Amino acid sequence: MFNDPQTKTSLKRIAWVGGAFLTIMLIAGAVDRKKELTIVATVVEVDPLENGALLIDSLDVVKLIERSFGMPLDEQAAGLVDVGRVERVLEEDPFVKNAEVAITANSRIKIYVEQRQPILRVIDNLGAQYYIDNDGARVPLSKHFAARTLVATGNIPPHTPEFLTKKNHLMKPLFELTNFILDDPFWKALFEQIYVNSRNEFVLVPKVGDQVVIFGKWDSNAEDKFRRLKVFYEEGMSREGWQKYHSIDLRYRGQVVCERK
Repeated sequence: MFNDPQTKTSLKRIAWVGGAFLTIMLIAGAVDRKKELTIVATVVEVDPLENGALLIDSLDVVKLIERSFGMPLDEQAAGLVDVGRVERVLEEDPFVKNAEVAITANSRIKIYVEQRQPILRVIDNLGAQYYIDNDGARVPLSKHFAARTLVATGNIPPHTPEFLTKKNHLMKPLFELTNFILDDPFWKALFEQIYVNSRNEFVLVPKVGDQVVIFGKWDSNAEDKFRRLKVFYEEGMSREGWQKYHSIDLRYRGQVVCERK
């Protein structure tokens, strides 16, 4: 009877199904046991900024979670920890751009935090101070570190989250000007401050010398303005020196108008 090919095939199928069912049961049991285990440790990794700085550290992350959950994660059963909620809580923090949370096989919580990257420190016309990151988000000043960025002062309106979608919000051209400067190593090394005057024109302050660059409005001629300025710095400044001029004016099409001291 057992030499019948169909019977052998049926027995193999039964054995395979039984083995698969047993494996599933073992896995399910292991998962259930894992959920019942108490979290033994919370391991936090905060990805530092380009210069190695931390705007938020691992202790801040742990405290943030404790405030939200009312208790340390280490005291909870693994099955009660909502990983998605932990990620959402962390990503609501203004210093955090992205958070990834996982529970390991040995019942540890592993948390990876990507910080926001400040590109501009703003002192607006109401006196508020904060950073703007490379996504345009507002980032508060950190108790751990003062990021070395361009500084913007003067007639700057308060930050609004949707400013990049607003046609006439002054923060939008300020953000675009900042990125243009940072994308060019020459300008990034040269300028330290952007001032916005009462006519909503930009004035650039170099790190070297005490002259200012009157840039004017951020418009379709912006790239040409920088081109003219670079030619002037490479040719005119090399002959005259950094201390000859009080101001360099780029507002006139095709010209660089300088005022001597």
